[in-house]
Amino acid sequence: MKIKSIMISDLVVNRSNDRHGELENETAAIAWLFNQRETHMRNLTKDIVEKGGIFEMPLVAPEGEKYVVFDGNRRVTSLKLLASPRKAPNSDLQSFFIDQRARWTGHFPDTIQCQVEANRERIDAILFRRHTGTQNGVGQSTWDDRMKATFIERTGQSNGISVADEIEKRLKEADMLPGSKKIPRSTMNRLLSSEPFRNRLGFSVTKGRFEYTHNEDVSLSAMARVANDLANKKLVLGDIWDVDGKRKYLDDLEREGVLPNAAHTFSRHSPRHSAVSAKRNKSVTVARQIKRTTLIPQTDYGLIWPGRLQRHHHIWNELQFNLQLTEHPNAISVLFRVLLELSIENYIGQSGVIINDGDKLAARLIKVGKHLRTAGKIDDKQVGILTKFQQSDQLVSADTLNRYVHSPNFAPSPEHLASMWDSMASVICLCLQA
Repeated sequence: MKIKSIMISDLVVNRSNDRHGELENETAAIAWLFNQRETHMRNLTKDIVEKGGIFEMPLVAPEGEKYVVFDGNRRVTSLKLLASPRKAPNSDLQSFFIDQRARWTGHFPDTIQCQVEANRERIDAILFRRHTGTQNGVGQSTWDDRMKATFIERTGQSNGISVADEIEKRLKEADMLPGSKKIPRSTMNRLLSSEPFRNRLGFSVTKGRFEYTHNEDVSLSAMARVANDLANKKLVLGDIWDVDGKRKYLDDLEREGVLPNAAHTFSRHSPRHSAVSAKRNKSVTVARQIKRTTLIPQTDYGLIWPGRLQRHHHIWNELQFNLQLTEHPNAISVLFRVLLELSIENYIGQSGVIINDGDKLAARLIKVGKHLRTAGKIDDKQVGILTKFQQSDQLVSADTLNRYVHSPNFAPSPEHLASMWDSMASVICLCLQA
């Protein structure tokens, strides 16, 4: 541990704070704090002004010439906005910080002492042990269940099964461990912290049980490659700190042919697959008996959300958890169109699909569909549905979505909206995964 006096202007509010998951940048992170914790932020700022400083050093890590804050983001945000009130998210908050700065007694500090940790595994260990008690916003805010889940998904730390331990055990049995070098287990757990990433290596961990989803030999070979890259420091924690880093590494392995593919999935007739299928079919049957209340069914679609998709993620959550089909059909119809357009634009931007300036929504969707078909991610039937999107007499069409937004006489029904989602869900998910 190193204690260092750091310029407030050199501290960066963490865009990947576990309170909210990955956001686009520092400005978005500051805005989130006030959108979700404005009363706490005001109380904390008043306390800092009254006491003439902060009582606990922020926990930071060096990043280039700056320092990213891992604990103390609220304290640092208050100090940064007291130093520059005009950077507050809105005029009301700007006035508040101008008033609080005027109340400051004596010289306002340019620097504050921080705990500097270069080892991010140690940072995670510190974060895991700290977050208790709110003191009405003056102390550290307690993580709720979703925030704890975000931390566990990002880092792989939990009280349940250790993915790294399970992999190491299987590699040892197959005599495929990377020589005498140790595998950085915490880094491997971070890489494979969520099911979509585990599935790409050919296995799943659900309800504390490790299970192969693809050919065992191919999956073991992929695990051995990851273990070797970690043990030999070809892959380090900084490379996979966020979603985009994890995805990039796995994409590189896929391009090399290291990861299992569709041909390696278990046969439908294998005993292992039959047992898994029976279990899944049972779950589906139970799910169908539950009345659907939101546009997006409340099931796990296996999506991961990088910071650049923060708005997409917020809209998704509103459509999956907040807006009720029977009570908010108009709001749902508009947000459904927005989510579809944003998803398509994400796929175009990430995959390099060539779009003309005059291409409207239908034309863009068709081009995306053809690109997905060429990549083998959808079949001809799905392409046919997308091709008909430009026809006004179809259930799912650009004309229908336009009427939802602009027509005073075209009222969306919950049943129609649900059918449209069911028809487009797989393509939207693929676009968001790009």
